[in-house]
Formats: sequence, structure tokens, C-alpha cells
Amino acid sequence: MNLKVAVALGSDSDLPLAKKAFRTLEDFGIEYKACVLSAHRTPDRAAEFARGAREAGFGVIVAFAGMSAALAGALAAHTTLPVIGVPCPGAAAGGLGGLDALLSTVQMPTGVPVATVAIGGGANAAILAAQILSLSDAGLAEKLSRHKMTMEADAMEKNTTTFDEGERGL
Repeated sequence: MNLKVAVALGSDSDLPLAKKAFRTLEDFGIEYKACVLSAHRTPDRAAEFARGAREAGFGVIVAFAGMSAALAGALAAHTTLPVIGVPCPGAAAGGLGGLDALLSTVQMPTGVPVATVAIGGGANAAILAAQILSLSDAGLAEKLSRHKMTMEADAMEKNTTTFDEGERGL
């Protein structure tokens, strides 16, 4: 059974950041379903979603939220699936640039873990989700290996295109 990734957005304003995750999941051939849930405005619906996520075929939940960033923790409280939090910068948060969301996402109490990526790190959240799913999917593990090799080749290519001949020390 190929597990899917659930992508929960705290509001539709998180969509531009979530699109990076969508593209990355698509690149790895991972099916996903996205929805808007709120830890504060739809708490019962968010809890119901998290409780039923495993039975719905999800293997990982990725949660995007800014400001108080309670969504990832609220979902994690109601599931045993891995939850990855993506803190989002919020203009209404007093110009903190997402630091408030980062701290809210990462500072979870013992027993309710949330893996947390960088502020706005939707692509990394998708890659982490792929790595988790690859534990039981050899084909996905191979795609991740090829992805790492491509990143290495791209970085090494920069050595030949970035520096003048006399500047190359490696």
C-alpha cells in the first residue's frame, strides 16, 4: 500500500509556501491531499482529521501554520503518525518573520513530538515526509538516493562554473 501525505494549512494564506511542498511531493511521485484546518477556528474538525488520518491511508502529516502555529501540535495530539510542522512567517505577527511560529512549532511537550523544518521550509518538509515513507517503500528510497546524487553533481558543477581557473583550490 502506498501511503499518502496529508498537508494541512492553517489558512489559505499558507498556500504559496505549501505549493513548494506539493511540487516536491509530485516530483517524488507521492500522492497527497491538502486541506485547510485550524487549531483555533476548527478544533473539532482538526482533531477528527488527525484521528482518522491513518485509516484514510496517510503515513505522514505536514502542517503549515504561522503566528501561534498550534496546528501541528494540535494534530500530533490526536494521532500516532509522524507530524512535520512548517512554521510560516506572518505579516500580522508584529514583524517577527516567523520566529514566533518556529518557537511555537518546535517547543512541544514530551509525548507530543512534532518534527520541525525551517521557517517556510515546505520543500524540506516534503523531502522529510518522503524519507519517512521510504522506510517501507524501496522505490521511493531509490528516488531519494538519486535526488541526493543529483544535488551532489549540481554542487560539484558549481566548482567549474563559479570560479576562475586560478581561484579553484579543490
